[in-house]
Amino acid sequence: MASSPVAPPSPFVDPPSAPSVASVASSVPSAPPAPFVAPSVVTSGAPGRPRRYLLCAPTYFDVSYVINPWMRRNVTVDRGRATAQWRALADAYRAYGHTVEELAPAPGLPDMVFAANGAAVVGGRVLGSRFHAPQRQAESALFHLWFKEAGFDVREPESVCEGEGDLTPVGDLVLAGTGFRTTTAAHHEAQEHFGRPTVSLRLVDPYFYHLDTALFALDDTNVAYYPGAFSAGSQEVLRTLFPDAVLATREDALAFGLNSVSDGRHVFIAPAATALAARVADRGYTPVPVDLSELHKAGGGIKCCTQEIRIS
Repeated sequence: MASSPVAPPSPFVDPPSAPSVASVASSVPSAPPAPFVAPSVVTSGAPGRPRRYLLCAPTYFDVSYVINPWMRRNVTVDRGRATAQWRALADAYRAYGHTVEELAPAPGLPDMVFAANGAAVVGGRVLGSRFHAPQRQAESALFHLWFKEAGFDVREPESVCEGEGDLTPVGDLVLAGTGFRTTTAAHHEAQEHFGRPTVSLRLVDPYFYHLDTALFALDDTNVAYYPGAFSAGSQEVLRTLFPDAVLATREDALAFGLNSVSDGRHVFIAPAATALAARVADRGYTPVPVDLSELHKAGGGIKCCTQEIRIS
């Protein structure tokens, strides 16, 4: 298993090669570019495969603590707007033929809406979560219980592991992020549990604290990613594994363009990630813009809200 043996630091301690939070803050766009207008239906490429997604409504969503650079103390959250945007995402999935199941949110856990972090499911096997931040640790038991009641056996990780936030299946591989949250020890646990090669990738930019903010799977053979989110060695690994990958700009990455979900044909993507949407369209995929900007205030977007239940 390819590995970068670096233990994740605390949320505000950057890896040695990472820029500081302050140094990258000035690069966050003050206003998003014009929303992307979905192109006409793309006729090339394979049809999307029906997926099964688990979501959790933002009933108690708030920014009541700070555990990543996107969060700001005393920020105003419009929970009604967040709920409407989240519902539009669920409706979009259903409109494209996917199954959406819902986990009941719990008071006092404002980040439960980011369901991807609660577990990772590959081949019907569930690896649960063990959160780095104390504020989120109570979420794990609720996700584990949902999967157990749904008939799955759940392995509870021994090391810090934040589910699909840092574990991205691509075909027979599992790409695994480390550097801020999930540990490399958890990558080994994932490989043993799923029985699939797991490739460790080191994240070095605090704005991309989870792998799913810097990379997503387009289908079973290719990915899109922002090179600057990764260490030099991890960039080389990605170039070797995915020579035809779609590369994103920093602007599109900061617009949550890489926190996208693809069914193999349709890419559910942040509307502000205009250049990236155009690039994936050029490759034969159909961008489906979904605005989750209210949830961006806590550092999450489309993929963060979406746990995929992979049975095969």
